[in-house]
Amino acid sequence: MACGILLTIWQALTGGDEHSRQESLSARLFRAGYEESAEELLPVLTWGQEQPEGAAITREALEEWMPGYLYQTQTGQVAVRQPEGEFSEETQLTLEELMRMENQERNLQEPDTVVMLDMDSLLAENGWDAEEEISESGSGNSEDDSPEVDTLGSLALNPENGGFVPHIRQQTVDLTALQDYETLRDRYYAVDSVTNIGRDLLDVEKLTQRDLTIDKGQEGPQILIYHTHSQEGFVDSVPGDDSTTIMGVGQHLADILERQYGYQVMHHQGTYDKETRDNAYSRSLPEITRLLEENPQIQVVIDLHRDAVADESNRLVMDLDGRPTARFMFFNGISWTRRTGSISYLQNDNLSDNLAFSFQMKLKAEEYYPGLTRRNYINGYRYNMHLRPRTLLIELGAQNNTLEEAMNACDPIAHLLDLVLSGDQAQEGAAGIIP
Repeated sequence: MACGILLTIWQALTGGDEHSRQESLSARLFRAGYEESAEELLPVLTWGQEQPEGAAITREALEEWMPGYLYQTQTGQVAVRQPEGEFSEETQLTLEELMRMENQERNLQEPDTVVMLDMDSLLAENGWDAEEEISESGSGNSEDDSPEVDTLGSLALNPENGGFVPHIRQQTVDLTALQDYETLRDRYYAVDSVTNIGRDLLDVEKLTQRDLTIDKGQEGPQILIYHTHSQEGFVDSVPGDDSTTIMGVGQHLADILERQYGYQVMHHQGTYDKETRDNAYSRSLPEITRLLEENPQIQVVIDLHRDAVADESNRLVMDLDGRPTARFMFFNGISWTRRTGSISYLQNDNLSDNLAFSFQMKLKAEEYYPGLTRRNYINGYRYNMHLRPRTLLIELGAQNNTLEEAMNACDPIAHLLDLVLSGDQAQEGAAGIIP
């Protein structure tokens, strides 16, 4: 490619031919680099063919010769073709075996994104002096304080939440661009190679217009948190101590939702993978079904997991206002695989609501905590997400995150939940928090 570019510069300086003189130098440099790159990277498109000088590789050519190429490069995924004969018609794999295979092989190689937010600047934009308010709160001088400032000061000094202050909106997502299916899919979703998802399910209007608000004043627990894989730990988890695993993180999330946001939460601490992860979803289903039948007022179900990465150097963490915070993603199963098509025995009548819930959570995360969430993941099975319309499966951090990083992520997760579940009644920033 370097030779082509040097030749283009030489032609520009010496006059070149008539065709070259009609183009700007920058245009010719781009064309020269593009043509040589295409020939080097995609020789199958030009090998054995006569190409007219200056011919470009068109999108139509790519789609005709390599129909999977555009999709794979746009989504950043790599399609893996199983070796011929690895699975024969006689091979019988159980659902749990297929799910375990996916869980072991799946690894989203996303670059770490660090978003540094200056809290003093955010406060100043809203007419608050951080040092003055914290000083006054500490001295007990609240003569001229407004309720919003009192609440903010108490949160910043509250050791129970490590000084976390819920963000105000950082940016507004342009939904017009997301009306295009390809744009929505590429920006917000990672689709496992075992499955696919079409326009009928990824419609931004349907996803955003679904009303997911709930009544906080209803008696009894409104939110259920449980763990299909309760033994998933972190790099510094203590063997035998469930409080240092994803189970302890779930309790922390429940405490924040109750104490800071006023929800009533049931944290189910049943274990379904103590001896083995095999059939954990099958073993948890009857118990979770029973809990929901006994508590029909529960409107939100959260299956909280910790993800796994194959590359230990891939750290799912960011600095959020000076706090190391594990990145997380929302996960959906759509009961459809390329191999089987629709899986009738894994029917999910709540699929559209599940997808809307995870998308609205992702949308709020992009607006309030840019860079904190990974793309929503789509897989082929059901994962017990059919039990309630507002069901989330959250993959929080990975095995190489610390417990502190996972615990810190519970604060923004709780805030995002309140933004979605409270709807228009939710207040931005600390003003919506119960002191």
